[in-house]
Amino acid sequence: MPELPEVETVRRGLNKLITNRKITAIEVRYPGIIVGPVTDFKNQLIGRQLLDVGRRAKYLLFNFDHDLTMISHLRMEGKYQVRSSLGDFDKHVHVIFTLDDGQYLGYRDVRKFGKMQVVPTDAVLKTKSIAALGPEPLTPEFTPAALAAGLKRRKKNIKATLLDQHVVSGLGNIYVDEVLWMAQINPNEPANNLSEKQLAALYPAINEEIATAIKAGGTTIRSYVDAMGHKGKFQLSLKVYDQEGKPCVRCGQQIQKIKVAGRGTHFCPQCQVLNQ
Repeated sequence: MPELPEVETVRRGLNKLITNRKITAIEVRYPGIIVGPVTDFKNQLIGRQLLDVGRRAKYLLFNFDHDLTMISHLRMEGKYQVRSSLGDFDKHVHVIFTLDDGQYLGYRDVRKFGKMQVVPTDAVLKTKSIAALGPEPLTPEFTPAALAAGLKRRKKNIKATLLDQHVVSGLGNIYVDEVLWMAQINPNEPANNLSEKQLAALYPAINEEIATAIKAGGTTIRSYVDAMGHKGKFQLSLKVYDQEGKPCVRCGQQIQKIKVAGRGTHFCPQCQVLNQ
């Protein structure tokens, strides 16, 4: 699933490829991706000029003139492709935007889980899915105090807490495993039971991990590519995720894989022990 670094990388690529283009036509091959009537979706966007592509956590924000924004959630497998011919799109491309320069922007989604919704630009942050999001890494709103306060209110394990997007937004399975390893926190540790030392280590670990992953263009484990078709490179730097059975680079103990919060979870049993 694309996480914050992957979505940010896609955003940057799209801004290079399609900013200032007008939409002249829209073909919706799978209506389930569109939130609301497809006819309204088309009528709102055809003729509109794309000003820029923004982002909030894992959501892409296509900002158009006339104060309209298309909120796009890639979910598990969604990706955008810019092509010069309709014939370049396969059967998994479900929404196609024709641009005024003769190119096409296609939304490809093998699982069809992604969503697109058009809202007034000034209502984006009030939209239900976005309004509930916590502060995201590398922003002024994400502070050590905000992180500590959010965790102290939650009794469920730290893995589930970081995944639920309310305390901090944008982290998914890969990066949660990595930051917990960096901060030496057991994924089953109750969020409100972290020591002061662990809290102090977790905050910079989150920021460092996200910044490094963005610089590497995201992580490609299976199918993620950016808007230009390039794979990410951060998978070459993973310390614990997908490293089951390999020695921990910090202590040499074998990395284990368990299930936490319904997700495959990788950790070092020697470096990441439960608090007493």
